[in-house]
Amino acid sequence: MGLLGRIRNGASHDEREAARLRDATCMDGVVPIGEAPQRVPVRICGEVQQIRLVPHEYSKVFEVTIADGTGAAVLAFSGNRRIAGFDPGRRVRAEGVGCPDRRRVRLVNPAYTLLG
Repeated sequence: MGLLGRIRNGASHDEREAARLRDATCMDGVVPIGEAPQRVPVRICGEVQQIRLVPHEYSKVFEVTIADGTGAAVLAFSGNRRIAGFDPGRRVRAEGVGCPDRRRVRLVNPAYTLLG
């Protein structure tokens, strides 16, 4: 039984959603986002929560925020306006070097795999 099945009926919506995300993104070799170390190579997995295009002085940055129930991470792809397959609710595994970004992990131009 997954973590979601073990959460009591009295759990809040946020607790149930966090448990659902943890169950959906749990994989071998993947570090929970909330425990991801900074400034070292890391492999994380999460569900796309937000997509945005951020203007910068010389180019645009396509940012994807993913969450796994333990935390959130930003995948930043410089020079891209859109990457096919990144849609809200889609699971993605990403690998790169984490850097701090306002209490979140930020991976710049990570290797990624789109999952089911």
